[in-house]
Amino acid sequence: MIRNIVRAALVTLGLMATSVSAEEPFIVVQSTTSTQNSGLLDYILPGFEAETGIDVRVVAVGTGQAIRNAINGDGDVMLVHAKDAEEKFVADGWGVERFDVMYNDFVLVGPKSDPAKIKGGADIVTALSAVAKAEAPFASRGDDSGTHKAEMRLWGAAGSDPTEASGEWYRETGSGMGATLNVASGMDAYVLTDRATWQSFGNKGKLEVLVEGDPRLFNQYGVILVNPEKHPRVRAAAGQRFIDWLTGPDGQAAIESYKLEGQQLFFPNAK
Repeated sequence: MIRNIVRAALVTLGLMATSVSAEEPFIVVQSTTSTQNSGLLDYILPGFEAETGIDVRVVAVGTGQAIRNAINGDGDVMLVHAKDAEEKFVADGWGVERFDVMYNDFVLVGPKSDPAKIKGGADIVTALSAVAKAEAPFASRGDDSGTHKAEMRLWGAAGSDPTEASGEWYRETGSGMGATLNVASGMDAYVLTDRATWQSFGNKGKLEVLVEGDPRLFNQYGVILVNPEKHPRVRAAAGQRFIDWLTGPDGQAAIESYKLEGQQLFFPNAK
């Protein structure tokens, strides 16, 4: 298994000690705005830091930017949610191995007035087709994030290219999920969002969940160690220790126990 090979290599290099050396007191995790905005990382990271003495410094950006940052060597671990892009990152040699961590889902949120008449539906492709046909306001992150990648995949399944209406009924914010939800709230627009950020969002205004439950809205998160062979400055031992914790019993239990207003936001599924 690749994880064992990496661990053996680290032992050979003398990097796998029971405590992290003074040269590796922290790691940089390239992650997403959804893990940050939802409050999950603030909830689970203190447990890891107390157990290991390793400080975790999070860079919260869209998945596409997180991948670019990791390719540039600006991070030790990547925790994102765009499986195809993650697997390509590993296949291209930038990451060591990808592991499932947790999942939740996307929801289509929109104004209570619902001009596209999609409320209560469970078919996201049909709903997006109706939004496009009605030319109803739609706010998109437009930032190559995991959510934006999912949105564009779903538009493709609906046979639509909304970017042809960019600046008209289709508005691209180029911003994170929280900022995009603020835009949608301000203009009574439809928007695709991960459920965790939606639950944590405090400016819902006239917006509500209109479409949910389609299997195509499944949202998987993965974690990857940045390849130290590509970037020798990667804190590989500390980074692998974080991955082992996150995918192990303690990390999975911490994820499962995180709730907001009694609702569980992420569901651990590390194998």
